[in-house]
Amino acid sequence: MLNGIWGRKIGMTQVFSKENTVVPVTAIDFSNWYVTAIKKNDRDGYDAVQVGLVRKKYQEKPFSTEWLKDIKNYFAILREIKLQSMPEKPFEVGQKIDEFVFETLIEGNSVHAFGVTKGYGFQGVIKRHDFTGGRASHGPRFGRWPGSMSFMRSQGKVIKGKKLPGHMGVEHRVAQNLEIIRIEPEAKIALIKGSVPGGSGSLIFMQKV
Repeated sequence: MLNGIWGRKIGMTQVFSKENTVVPVTAIDFSNWYVTAIKKNDRDGYDAVQVGLVRKKYQEKPFSTEWLKDIKNYFAILREIKLQSMPEKPFEVGQKIDEFVFETLIEGNSVHAFGVTKGYGFQGVIKRHDFTGGRASHGPRFGRWPGSMSFMRSQGKVIKGKKLPGHMGVEHRVAQNLEIIRIEPEAKIALIKGSVPGGSGSLIFMQKV
């Protein structure tokens, strides 16, 4: 059985629950992923399935073994999914992974959503660390500076962990224990309660809890 499912974040919306309350959800598309290789414990040291996301211009075409001879041309992304146990029906190369979604993601259960946060480039301490900055009224010229560099500055050093301007975002993060509100089989979309790391179009791994 698969440890989780890879998908692409579409964006956020809201749906009505069974209790007729509005629930904010993140829509994740898990379509167009194919099995490209199978890793076995006796040969590779672990059990896993390698999956690939087909490029847009080939998504309407049926899978061909010729694709595996030029993977970079036909597949935009390659990832691996570890197996918790070997399924009764073995995996086959060229098989669509969405066939196993309903065994992995079950409505009402929870998942951990892994992703990469949005990138914001080089930012100052006010945006990056929520500093307040100086007053904008009479007198102060503190502005948006980060403040004192501490007593070690006289030695040409800065305390480790000091919050300073720098690159913001593009970090691996996980949102834990998010409830699966709904699975849409025709649209091949999973609706996960709450927000997950990353912007629209980013990769998300939904790991079983």
